[in-house]
Amino acid sequence: MSSRRTFLAGIGAAAVGSLLPTDRLVRLAEAFAPPLYPPIDLSYFETPVSPAPADLKFGYAAITWGGQDLQAIEDIAAVGFPGIQLRSNVLKEFGERPAALREILAKHRLTMVALSSGGVNIDPAAEARVIDEHARNARFVHDAGGLYLQVTDQRPNDRAVDAADMRRLGKLLTEIGKRTADVGVPLGYHNHMNNLGEKPEEVDRILDAADPRYVRLELDVAHYQQGGGDPVAAIRKYAGRHLFFHLKDVESPRPDKADDPKSYRWVELGRGRVDVPGVLAAIDGIKFRGWVIVELDAVPDKSRTPKACAENNKKYLEDHGYRKNLHSH
Repeated sequence: MSSRRTFLAGIGAAAVGSLLPTDRLVRLAEAFAPPLYPPIDLSYFETPVSPAPADLKFGYAAITWGGQDLQAIEDIAAVGFPGIQLRSNVLKEFGERPAALREILAKHRLTMVALSSGGVNIDPAAEARVIDEHARNARFVHDAGGLYLQVTDQRPNDRAVDAADMRRLGKLLTEIGKRTADVGVPLGYHNHMNNLGEKPEEVDRILDAADPRYVRLELDVAHYQQGGGDPVAAIRKYAGRHLFFHLKDVESPRPDKADDPKSYRWVELGRGRVDVPGVLAAIDGIKFRGWVIVELDAVPDKSRTPKACAENNKKYLEDHGYRKNLHSH
């Protein structure tokens, strides 16, 4: 640095007796002077950084067992799913002792991915109670070692629904999400048939009204399909806002109600109208890193058990290239 300053000072002195202005001589000197630092190869930064690859983990929902949660835990672990989603009925036994549930899940090497916390009532008179209820459930999730809280909503049955209802639900979800975030439990909104968020445009309005910092989407692909939407398109549309997914299939119309085009029932993967391979490819395509919960609300064929249905769903995933995302005990 000192030699460079000496060099430039000499040029400046020379300019006194020169016909060239000093600033021009300085520019000339800087053009030919040795660099202060060695040249740096910046070609590395010309290559875009690729997004991390998708990293899917599959869990299973205990709803198929109809409230027999301990049996569900046994069976889901035995089938080989690493995660489980429980419903709020589990609070009857473990609400005051979440550590006991945490120990049972750890024994079976199961992650409690989410608790289904029930519907959000948009009645203004119930607002404080609703917020407190779901905040309390989020605390239980935290204490039981779980990850997420899932909520649906309650569609008013005594009047028509309007856009104001969607906005109110979005704001109420935001308030609940703020409370669940206080205990480190993110909130996911579950689109659902016969709820405010049944049709694609209704889901849009609710999410638009909810703060994305506190309310994520827990997309149920079969409910979205039955509600008139394209779940593959929804996965791409909401990329970045997904918390986790419900992977399920729907048969419509029901075999026992073939004359009713609006009838439907939930079935094992690959048996219904949902493009399950397309759904999985779309989830991979958005580089999603997180949980996909396989859900079957009830056994569609009474000759099978909930465990047998879970085994069928696991085989479907294995046959479609997702064996590495599952584990055996």
